[in-house]
Amino acid sequence: QVQLVESGGGLVQPGNSLTLSCVVSGFTLSRDPMGWVRQAPGEGLEWVASSYTSGDTTYTDSVKGRFIISRDNAKNTLYLQMNSLKPEDTATYYCAHVLYGRGQGTQVTVSS
Repeated sequence: QVQLVESGGGLVQPGNSLTLSCVVSGFTLSRDPMGWVRQAPGEGLEWVASSYTSGDTTYTDSVKGRFIISRDNAKNTLYLQMNSLKPEDTATYYCAHVLYGRGQGTQVTVSS
């Protein structure tokens, strides 16, 4: 049974940092690309970042230079380090797999 379980969200002030985690099970993380997507209140899903088995990473323009996607294949865990957070980063963040979909999400709120 495939599971994607996100954690690490919370309420942070603008300019601060937060690291999200996604523990996966039921498949081998090292063999598959993975990504993070987010959904702000009243908005559609937005792709944020992807991590490929080659080690390459890609980011949407609005988070380039601030967010870092990484993975620990031995721990079957995908991460999203978010720095210099802005109010517009407020959203529910999901880790996502092209075949298995996304997890239940973790809420990130950036507010003073």
